[in-house]
Amino acid sequence: MKFMLIAAASAFVLSSCVSKKELVAAQQKLQECQDNSKSLGQKYYESQLQLTEYKTKNENLQAQIDDKNALLKEKTEAMQIMQKTLDQSIYQGGANISKLVDEINASNKYIKQLVEAKSKSDSLNVALTNNLTRSLSREELKDVDIQVLKGVVYISLNDNMLYKSGSYEISPKASETLAKIAKIITDYDDYEVLVEGNTDNVPISRQNIRNNWDLSALRASSVVQELQNKYGVNPSRLSAAGRGEYNTVADNDTPEGRAKNRRTQIIITPKLDQFLELIDKAPASEQVSEVTE
Repeated sequence: MKFMLIAAASAFVLSSCVSKKELVAAQQKLQECQDNSKSLGQKYYESQLQLTEYKTKNENLQAQIDDKNALLKEKTEAMQIMQKTLDQSIYQGGANISKLVDEINASNKYIKQLVEAKSKSDSLNVALTNNLTRSLSREELKDVDIQVLKGVVYISLNDNMLYKSGSYEISPKASETLAKIAKIITDYDDYEVLVEGNTDNVPISRQNIRNNWDLSALRASSVVQELQNKYGVNPSRLSAAGRGEYNTVADNDTPEGRAKNRRTQIIITPKLDQFLELIDKAPASEQVSEVTE
């Protein structure tokens, strides 16, 4: 009897041990399930956020597509109106096409004349500049600046080379240089010559010269008369002008700047009457206006 009680007790203890292991295993399984459920919940939340983001992007894209479609519709309608207007214009102007072609041909001919005149002028300017540059010595080129701007030749002469300070009389040093410039001017007789005097802003104090206006004009006049009387340039091609101190190329606050501003420019341009003659020959535009109305 005592043996049987001991055996029953052992069996009970053994049975209790097995149930506890199963319980621990079950608890572990439960924890794993809970962890998996939490992970799935997080993933579900993230997927909902992505879905919301995609919906927002889709709505924005759809709005852009709607805007572009509306713009395309407007442009299409505008083009249709333009096409209709063009068709009407072509229909209305069909009877005058021959006149329109004649007017266009006349205009093209006139433009061609202008282009040819401009090309001729540019070629002559390049040749004139090259010949003048070659004729001057290296020493003379220090006091002479030659440029071609917009079809006009500018020869800028340093006043220290041309005149004494505060004077308008041509210095002996300038005679040789002026002789070479006069030779080029004479060779190119299809050009007008403007001599333009410029000063710095230092007031002049000479009894017979009131101000820098007088000085600049007198200096330009001296060069013009030198070209005419000493070197035989046709006076009908010559003009003299004074710009005073108001046509500066440098700052008058420094001695170097004032020296650059004290200059005399010989400006050589094609004769205006050649271009005025072309302008007079320009085709009338009245008929063209009638056709395009």
